[in-house]
Amino acid sequence: MGETAIEWTDATWNPVAGCSIVSAGCTNCYAMEMARRLDAMDIAKYSGLVRRSGKRVVWTGTVREDRAALEIPLRWKKPKKIFVNSMSDLFHDRVRDAFILDVWRVMKATPRHHYQILTKRPERMGSLLRSKISEVLPNVWLGTSVESAEVVDRIDHLRGVPAAIRFISFEPLIAPVGKVDLSGIDWAIVGGESGRSARPIREEWIDDIYERCMVYDTAFFFKQWGTWGKDNKRRSKKANGRLYRGQEWDQMPKLAQAVGT
Repeated sequence: MGETAIEWTDATWNPVAGCSIVSAGCTNCYAMEMARRLDAMDIAKYSGLVRRSGKRVVWTGTVREDRAALEIPLRWKKPKKIFVNSMSDLFHDRVRDAFILDVWRVMKATPRHHYQILTKRPERMGSLLRSKISEVLPNVWLGTSVESAEVVDRIDHLRGVPAAIRFISFEPLIAPVGKVDLSGIDWAIVGGESGRSARPIREEWIDDIYERCMVYDTAFFFKQWGTWGKDNKRRSKKANGRLYRGQEWDQMPKLAQAVGT
């Protein structure tokens, strides 16, 4: 992986491949379909990571560490924002502690880059960082995904993680999250789901998050409406666009300016 169309990053880096479903936000994960395509292209790294389940594909639970991929950011000379493991979760329980530490060494060795790590397993992330990684790297952003009120406890776990920048991806936002506490959170990404089976997003759910961002001085990034527009009509992701309250919202964490661009 390398260059990407994801609006809030410049490149993806996948030292791990494969995952498993942990909550409702995983149901239509784009990475499962992408893994199927890469497997069909005979790319060994993605072989057997998904299986057919009716009309869709789902993770098999196989997770692979890719040592060769550890070298990739070292070769990128121009500073980038790098989304770590768009095709997996670095803190999946089948990724060894030792391998995660190797990923950390690469990030430390390349301070020119910003690394954005997103997990649905912030408990393990916090436990590992507190016990085995004592140094907070200024170029590493740590985040968690929150798709509904059912998993807002992930925010509390994230708040306890030692990090220079903490962020939340409210994507796919499939239900309201309520008046969440964003204290200690530097950045919030909000987005609707896309694809054939996409679940709708509601403007009032976005409003709740936006207003909390204003209260807590949390940078707000609206990624997309997805397949469902603000009028609750189904269209393509491109047709629905990215306008919220009449503008595009591309705010980034303030501390990010301290490390590169």
